[in-house]
Amino acid sequence: MTIFGKTKRGKDVTMISLQAGDLTVRLLSHGARVQDVRLAGVDHSLTVGSNELADYEGAMHYHGAIVGPIANRIGNARVRLDGMMYELERNEDGARHLHSGAQGTHAQVWQVTDRTDSSVTMALDLPDGQAGLPGNRRIIAHFAITAPATLTLAITGTTDATTLMNFANHSYWNMDGSANWHGHTLRIAADRYLPIDAATCPTGEIADVTDTRMDFRAGPVLGADTPPLDHNFCLSDGPEPLRDVLWLTGQSGVAMTMATTAPGMQIFDGRPDHGALAIEAQHWPDAPNIPDFPSIKVQAGATYRQITSWTFAT
Repeated sequence: MTIFGKTKRGKDVTMISLQAGDLTVRLLSHGARVQDVRLAGVDHSLTVGSNELADYEGAMHYHGAIVGPIANRIGNARVRLDGMMYELERNEDGARHLHSGAQGTHAQVWQVTDRTDSSVTMALDLPDGQAGLPGNRRIIAHFAITAPATLTLAITGTTDATTLMNFANHSYWNMDGSANWHGHTLRIAADRYLPIDAATCPTGEIADVTDTRMDFRAGPVLGADTPPLDHNFCLSDGPEPLRDVLWLTGQSGVAMTMATTAPGMQIFDGRPDHGALAIEAQHWPDAPNIPDFPSIKVQAGATYRQITSWTFAT
């Protein structure tokens, strides 16, 4: 471990390097963030990162980070929980709540609690009221590499009061190290998706992908004619055992297979330049306000769990 930098508030940020088999990954304690992913024989990182902490406190604040305690959008920036209404930060266009606002987990320095050559555990305590939600919460992120080239992230969360939890890793991926993701193929094992309104919030409809441009089940080639993407693809109606759900392959032949226990996968196209795809395993967005969506409520004393893995190959 080495010191990567110091935040604007004077906290040291640690960089942790993990390696096993053909995979080397660099992580930062700021945001429990994936900063760099290297596959043997490939001359570029497969994820978009920076060597400057200032970038992560600026425009790249979500890149590679764990976002939460509520990832994605809450359309009206308020949630009702056990009869109480909680007003959340309106940090998107002054109207919506995005990725838990300025107090979210992406902006915090996590504590490194355990480390080996191929794994690291980080922990973060969120006091009651932080990010607008109840409960003293402890969040633990465990990253591990297994040979030949799989990175696995297990996130757990506990709380002493009923609260809401929906965490996601917010890495951006480009298998070719190119200027954009055009020419990649993207396959998603989802037969439904969530249409969005002009503010990119779910309308509440759960739509069939058949005969739409949101059908990625056959692995179409991405290009300039790919529809704008900032959508949740519905993998299931609740958490499932870890299973392969997404395949991304560059023109170079470098490929990523993503598995998750989560019921949703948000895809953001990185507009306007289409430089890389944000691919975020998570629960469905705005779930507290749409009764038909899988719940993100976590009872006091219960444990939130999510596992996601990325396997790379050439």
